[in-house]
Amino acid sequence: MSAPRFTLAQRFQRAFLISLSRLPAAVQRLLARPPVNSAGEGMAPDVALLMKLSESGPDYSDLPAAEAREVTESDLALFAARVPACAIEEEIEVADGVLATRYSTGTPSRGLILFFHGGGFVIGSRASYTAPARMLAHGTGADVVSVEYRLAPEHPFPAAHDDALAAWRYAAEHAAGWGISPHRIVVAGESAGGNIAAVLCQQVRGEAVQPLLQVLIQPVTDLVEHRPSQDEFAGSPALSAKQIAWFAQNYLPEGTDPADPRVSPYRAPSLTGLPPAIVNLAGFDPLHDDGLAYATALLEAGVPVEVTREAGLVHGYLSYTGISPSSRQATERLVGAIAAALDRSYSTTITKAG
Repeated sequence: MSAPRFTLAQRFQRAFLISLSRLPAAVQRLLARPPVNSAGEGMAPDVALLMKLSESGPDYSDLPAAEAREVTESDLALFAARVPACAIEEEIEVADGVLATRYSTGTPSRGLILFFHGGGFVIGSRASYTAPARMLAHGTGADVVSVEYRLAPEHPFPAAHDDALAAWRYAAEHAAGWGISPHRIVVAGESAGGNIAAVLCQQVRGEAVQPLLQVLIQPVTDLVEHRPSQDEFAGSPALSAKQIAWFAQNYLPEGTDPADPRVSPYRAPSLTGLPPAIVNLAGFDPLHDDGLAYATALLEAGVPVEVTREAGLVHGYLSYTGISPSSRQATERLVGAIAAALDRSYSTTITKAG
């Protein structure tokens, strides 16, 4: 994929944001006093400055979905890190009309990561998540298949989950042709994509081929219960209560039961027998408590869980890697955690085989 083309004004905006992100933390604190959450943690100074600048900007949830996508795609491209392309970047069709991009470093792969982007089931795309997909491929040595699942309101619930299941079937069937064992497929996703990944693991539970690992990054897990973090960060410029309501309105057809496990995986009758999980949280995320609740429920069901938590960051930090060093470093830590999990599973496989 070629680098996005920016207007002169956009190039200036990006350069300005990058210059602010490189100021000493003490100066950033003077420009924007970092808030402190209920746990007593301060927001990273560069993120606090970015949030202050975002407060007065337009809100995509005031727009129709199609227009909101245009605005957010431009912003996401502007904010993303420039990550070197992988040796192989090819478009594949994982189901009728459902496309994906496969990223590969071209070396013998240690696995495959089936990735689902964020965006509340309404916005976001493979293109706007190019940077984290490439970071995952370079940092783990695994191939990455980033899926362009259908978006609401044109394709409401359960279209995204239908596409995810089709993508899983395709990946499991074609992995061997890419030199990868179908038993070494990780499913991963951010926000809405985390919901998709969690639901997918429940849908294929008990089958002969199941995910090796589920990576749930700031996931949406429960649309039934309203937890404290949703109130604490209701006005977050990164993800506000107003935007969450807009996503749900566009995504769920009238009459949909929010307790359906495909909507709220936390509400599944049982979580036993699911793949080990990495659940990633951010300290200033309205979805923090929902993700923590799901991680806790998985643990109580006997599922191995590693909770990684970025205390000073906000929802969607994967999209700020070009203009926030804190977000870039956090994304690199997450990639490292996934690589370490792949290392552990590979060592276990070798030991059992021996």
